[in-house]
Amino acid sequence: MIPQEIIRQKRNGAELPSGDIDAFIAALAAGDLSEGQIGAFAMAVWFKGMSRTETVALTLAMARSGDMLSWDGIERPVADKHSTGGVGDNVSLMLAPIAAACGLAVPMISGRGLGHTGGTLDKLESIPGYTINPDAALFRKVVKEVGCAIIGPTGALAPADGRLYAVRDVTATVDSIPLITASILSKKLAAGLQTLVLDVKTGNGAFMADPEQAIVLAHSLVEVANGAGVKTSALITDMNQPLADSAGNAVEVRNCLDFLAGRKTGTRLETIVLAFAAEMLVQSGIAGSLLEAESKAQDVLSSGKAAEIFARMVHMLGGPADLLERPDAYLRRAPVERPVPASRSGWLAACDARDLGVSVIDLGGGRRHPADRIDHSVGFTGLLPLGTHVHEGDPIALVHAADEASAERAVVALAANYRIADEKPELPPVIGGRI
Repeated sequence: MIPQEIIRQKRNGAELPSGDIDAFIAALAAGDLSEGQIGAFAMAVWFKGMSRTETVALTLAMARSGDMLSWDGIERPVADKHSTGGVGDNVSLMLAPIAAACGLAVPMISGRGLGHTGGTLDKLESIPGYTINPDAALFRKVVKEVGCAIIGPTGALAPADGRLYAVRDVTATVDSIPLITASILSKKLAAGLQTLVLDVKTGNGAFMADPEQAIVLAHSLVEVANGAGVKTSALITDMNQPLADSAGNAVEVRNCLDFLAGRKTGTRLETIVLAFAAEMLVQSGIAGSLLEAESKAQDVLSSGKAAEIFARMVHMLGGPADLLERPDAYLRRAPVERPVPASRSGWLAACDARDLGVSVIDLGGGRRHPADRIDHSVGFTGLLPLGTHVHEGDPIALVHAADEASAERAVVALAANYRIADEKPELPPVIGGRI
């Protein structure tokens, strides 16, 4: 294998044979390629693209560059969900235990915050003692005995992706759909999944703000995953406002506990969680229709079974046994709380979800640099959904801050972030399509 020949062929627009892609990724994983060669390959793909066949080959090669998990002996269908990232998006925290309570095995490998979006792992780390990096034996034990485990990535899974992504990040080649597709799916394939559902977000708080680009990405992910042998579907969902009524870390864990206790019914969040639970159950053969599947998900919620599963998962992964019963004993509260008053009377018509996510970072709830420490207690709660009528001075959210100065900055920023109109707005559906 001569790396520069493979780079040249892709630069000239040729379709690479699977064997060449395998050899190139094997060399990348082994440390036999220079950063210049990796960057040149990524740039060639960025300009010339890849066919579905090439993208499947790239995804499989990256997945096979490290460990491939096997779930032999676990007598449940193995399923997972992946989101392309959003604000106030804590779906995974509720979805995994709901799916497990319905009979699925959910080995969910999640990530940290990226840019303005929150990270599932950062939220879970607000629970004292919760370990996001258990050894393989404990990971398997929790999935087998509880039905789900939400943990962080291990360097042994798809290590080629880590090296390729690091180079993409500094060579302006992150936003290549074949490379995004391979990066997301290689880790999912390595996790030994049988089925996968994808939450591809669009709107001002999503990485794919353009709906057409979000649809292109969703098609790529679904077609490549299915081509690689994992039964996959995707929902296109709206991220023009925060999904939950909370944004932060500990506040989103509280939101999860409230959801599992039945205190978040009738919300956009409930619509999304139940829709993804239904997709997972139908794909895995546990339910024959989406209607039946959603009914099963509702049953495990109302019975408290999903909440029990979440509590058991937390405890087996090192967290407190009584988190559900005593959340105030474990989830830190910020010392300063300030309401955000509506600037005028009218209808909440629009907001910039991306800027709201940036405000969480400004409070200390996210990272500006990889080594930054997160303040898990800060964030926003009581975020009113768009389409709500308010009077001047009514609270549209509550700021949780570490000090008075940051609280005041957040109040001003969030108030300016919402547009209030005289007429009720027409809002896009929370689920815009299925692929």
